[in-house]
Amino acid sequence: MQAICNIIVIRTLGFLVLLVKLAHAQAAAPGLVASEFIFESAPFPSCHASTIVEAKSGLVAAWFGGSKEGHPDVGIWLSRQVKGRWSMPVEVANGVETNNKQYACFNPVLFQRPDGPLMLFYKVGGHPRGWQGYRKLSTDGGASWTPAEPLLEPLVGPVKNKPVLLADGSILSGSSSEFAGWRVHFERSTDGGRRWQFIGPINDGKAIGAIQPSLLFHSGGRIQALGRTQQGRIFEAWSDDGGKTWGPMSLLELPNPNSGTDAVTLRDGRHLLVYNHTGLAPGKKSGLRSPLNVAISNDGRNWQAAYVLEDEPRREFSYPAVIQTHDGLVHITYTWKRERIKHVVLDPAKLELKPLRADGW
Repeated sequence: MQAICNIIVIRTLGFLVLLVKLAHAQAAAPGLVASEFIFESAPFPSCHASTIVEAKSGLVAAWFGGSKEGHPDVGIWLSRQVKGRWSMPVEVANGVETNNKQYACFNPVLFQRPDGPLMLFYKVGGHPRGWQGYRKLSTDGGASWTPAEPLLEPLVGPVKNKPVLLADGSILSGSSSEFAGWRVHFERSTDGGRRWQFIGPINDGKAIGAIQPSLLFHSGGRIQALGRTQQGRIFEAWSDDGGKTWGPMSLLELPNPNSGTDAVTLRDGRHLLVYNHTGLAPGKKSGLRSPLNVAISNDGRNWQAAYVLEDEPRREFSYPAVIQTHDGLVHITYTWKRERIKHVVLDPAKLELKPLRADGW
């Protein structure tokens, strides 16, 4: 009997120690709700470019995985969160099903229509300069998918970041191309995604080489696009008419190492950005993809440091995707050393904001 009591005491003490450690961790990282890998092991050695969505059945994430980016064996892999746990990754698209010859897949993007199926956009080709956009649909939360449907040129679909639903029911996608310079364009649908209007490009790819826009909502119906450039800083552009026309592109003060970013407008009206707070390396066309950071802004131009997701030197933490779910929490997925996809949950109401410094956090 005494031995059983000792075991109970030891287990209770262990549980209390765990609670204390968790409390300390939360105190050291205000706003952190959860941090996990979507998978611990997978049938591919390398992965990148994740996307996440709140589908009608719960969270769904996807990414491309294979031997190495650009290799023919790279396909689109997907995991669904069921009862709080991520399912084992399954391949849902590859280059074989879209062509007689197998090509690499790139940059999946998930989008849930409120009144329609879950959409999966992705690209197939040997290189971004010549890839083609494809789309699949799911009516069961990503458990099964329709055959691949090619997008008609010049459409390629949302190139990295999620589309947004406008007040009038239209869908607006940020997209881009990498031939004849890096240029941003948009694709807009007024019929639930069946037909799309091509808008742009909005830059010439010379003064600013930019790709992979995210879209933010501002008062008065204004929309702000911001994203990756070859100039060492994040770009911005503004539309006053629902994305039909756009003003000139310019550069924010925020650094960018020529790597993907993502952003979302929160329900409280603030804007949240996930990006690498590093610029270009001296004399180089790219920079380090660490640290990976979260910043918050009231106006889309003046940003404050909110959270550091990763800061291990000289490792890659990149290509974030971010959404806010119905419960108000923020979900972020990103590439972790090209080996796994990490999922972090933040409570935006509890993040501690600090001034940004040009030379780091």
